[in-house]
Amino acid sequence: MQDQGSSTENIRQVRRRYQDELMAKANVVGVGIGFRQRGGERTREPALVVLVRQKLPIDQLALEDRIPTFLDGVPVDVQEVGELRAY
Repeated sequence: MQDQGSSTENIRQVRRRYQDELMAKANVVGVGIGFRQRGGERTREPALVVLVRQKLPIDQLALEDRIPTFLDGVPVDVQEVGELRAY
């Protein structure tokens, strides 16, 4: 059974609440709902997924550009996707 923080509806609400704030951070190109990745492998753990051009060590990010590991009890996973382009 999923806990309240990981229910799809709860993740949707958290995404709506924080999307603009997350998109304003340097390097962020998207925010969605998906599954957490560990060691490059997808898990079955639902999460708020923050897409970035490039994952950087935390000490290379300004304090205001750091992405929390949880928002309102929902796990947050940062995934590197490179540069997004529309064709």
